[in-house]
Amino acid sequence: MKLGKVILFLSLGFLVTACGVSKKQYSLLQTELDAERKNVAKYSAELSDHLNQIAALNGKLETCNSALKLKEDQMNDLRSQLTDVKTQRDKQFNQVGDLTVLSQSANENIKETLQQLEKKDRYIGLLQKAKTKADSINLALAVNLKSQLADGIEDKDVEIKVDKTVVFINLSDKMLYQSGSADITSKAHVVLSKIAKIVESRPNFEIMVEGYTDNVPMNSSCMKDNWDLSVKRATSVVRVLQSSYGIDPNRLIAAGRGEYNMLASNNTAEGRSMNRRTRIIILPKIDQFYDLLNPNNVPE
Repeated sequence: MKLGKVILFLSLGFLVTACGVSKKQYSLLQTELDAERKNVAKYSAELSDHLNQIAALNGKLETCNSALKLKEDQMNDLRSQLTDVKTQRDKQFNQVGDLTVLSQSANENIKETLQQLEKKDRYIGLLQKAKTKADSINLALAVNLKSQLADGIEDKDVEIKVDKTVVFINLSDKMLYQSGSADITSKAHVVLSKIAKIVESRPNFEIMVEGYTDNVPMNSSCMKDNWDLSVKRATSVVRVLQSSYGIDPNRLIAAGRGEYNMLASNNTAEGRSMNRRTRIIILPKIDQFYDLLNPNNVPE
């Protein structure tokens, strides 16, 4: 419409010129024409701005459409995941139903296991108390032996130790036997009488006598080798405890260890002297251990 007015004014201008219009009228028409040209330029600029805005809006619309497509794809993926989760839920629900049945049996098994563990705990406590009691008895026995054997006996000839569940006494061969034989000396009776007195007061203990030698070969009419000598020395001590001091032979054990289980090297005279020894072991009777390990003896 604006463009039509411009054309009209241009036509009028030509007509006025052709018809000999006045300069004043021409000037007015020229002024109005210039104004309209400015309006045309203004509207053209506004049109350009509107076109740019439309282009920008189209770009935003395209971006929104892309985002909408992405959201739709995400929604479809979530729907698929939800279907899988529901399927897994139903499967687990069925498994829970099966486990409910199994749990009743499991509870019974756990209850039984706990009862067994409780019984074992009581048994372990019993063993610990028994060990503590045995340690106390052995310690008291060792102290008593040391005090009884202290008078008139050299320390180097007697050694008293507590080892785990037993008390043992190491006696040198020169104190017990005549040289190269199994005959008991008079000095040995002093020691053995004191040991017998203490042993006799403890009827629940057994006495094992072990004979040891060095590695010097032994061969005589009475002794074939060191095995013979170690055994005969052990039996000599056992016979004295039985016959001279009244120890029940059912409590006595004689054993020969020969030249083995050395305390020191046999390459020196001092080492050989240490290896020639007799060991008296005072230990609880074996049936006491069996009674201790019997589960039927555990208190309820």
